[in-house]
Amino acid sequence: MTPTADALTTTRRSPEAVLDHIGPGANVVVGASNGEPMALVDAIEAGASRLEGVRLHQMLATRERRYIDGEFPGLRHVSYFLSPANREAFRAGHCDLVPNSFSEVPRILRRSVHPDLVITTVSAPDRHGYMSLGANAEYTASLIGEVPFFVEVNPSTPRTFGGNQLHVSEIVGWCENDRPMVEVPGPPAGDRDRTIAALVAERIPDGATLQVGIGAVPDMVLAGLTGHRDLGVHTELLGTGFVDLVEAGVITGTRKATHRNKLVTTSAIGVQRLYDFVADNPGVEFHPVDHTNDPTVIAREPHMYSVNATLEVDFLGQCASESLGSQYLSSSGGQPDFARGAVMSEHGHAYVVLHSSTADDTVSRIVPQLRPGAAVTTFKNIVDNVVTEYGVAELHGRSIAERTRRLIAVAHPAFRDELTAQARQLGYL
Repeated sequence: MTPTADALTTTRRSPEAVLDHIGPGANVVVGASNGEPMALVDAIEAGASRLEGVRLHQMLATRERRYIDGEFPGLRHVSYFLSPANREAFRAGHCDLVPNSFSEVPRILRRSVHPDLVITTVSAPDRHGYMSLGANAEYTASLIGEVPFFVEVNPSTPRTFGGNQLHVSEIVGWCENDRPMVEVPGPPAGDRDRTIAALVAERIPDGATLQVGIGAVPDMVLAGLTGHRDLGVHTELLGTGFVDLVEAGVITGTRKATHRNKLVTTSAIGVQRLYDFVADNPGVEFHPVDHTNDPTVIAREPHMYSVNATLEVDFLGQCASESLGSQYLSSSGGQPDFARGAVMSEHGHAYVVLHSSTADDTVSRIVPQLRPGAAVTTFKNIVDNVVTEYGVAELHGRSIAERTRRLIAVAHPAFRDELTAQARQLGYL
């Protein structure tokens, strides 16, 4: 028997064996999205009566769970990005939310949490004994070699490449659980989304390196780039829209300054077509988030273009992308990382997109001041371009008065007079 085969044989366990590695007060890091090891978390919930003061740290839970809702006194969910699976639990006080920029999550875990165990889903090992973290490198990849891993091998998890490789000698145990990947189709796009996307797409030059976030507008931006050439990808999230551009020969990566000819990401979320695309594809590399989202790394691309969505923008250019007032919906994610990296890029630009008003046109999304309690996701010093269906407000390097005028110009026409009067009351005009 080879050393690799021997390691696999001696470390194979039942899912319940994970409980042997979780002591009182333990901090357990759980993989995000498709990285969540379903059978292992099921086992932890089933054995919760044996646990005391255990905290499970996770970004982007995709499945509602009883422990998230606070049903087990010995377990506490700690979130780094809210989702529909834990949003109501947070509002009810059953779980915690840690403010962060995505690039900082590994450092937060190392310095403030001191993890005792990582549990995550992995691909089946190759003939050399290496498992990959599939479509979710993120913060778990950053902890390889630093924290013990107990993993769940899922045959449906795509084997991927990059800084996301875990050797069987580095795990304390593994189990197998064959389940389909969680699919997240893109949201439907409306006329406003198409107009905004067209305004952004026409400003992206050939040879640019892209980061595109989640949402209808970012998806439509990608759809509007089919006539471009030699685009590159350095993003935190690889969505299905990138696949179309690769297959059309639009994305080549030949003009990138780093990771030339490669699509670089830390996660992939979409439909099965995307997961099939990244499987065994050496042209796609998954790296830890403290690399992909490091603004100094992002800025090495001389033509870095980022596109992200927000909920509300005030006259200073402050973008509230994670809460409406004190009502939290998500978290910062990588928006501030890429906003900073793009404006640090020699010829780069960052675009923040939003509808000018609510769907019924009763509330303006361009406001004099953010709602009380709102979290500022992209702050005034690094905001670059704000885009609504009425145009592009170029803000970086502009005075408060000029920012105010430009933002009012892209606000919904029904609110422009009122916004102008409020700007004068504030002394901005």
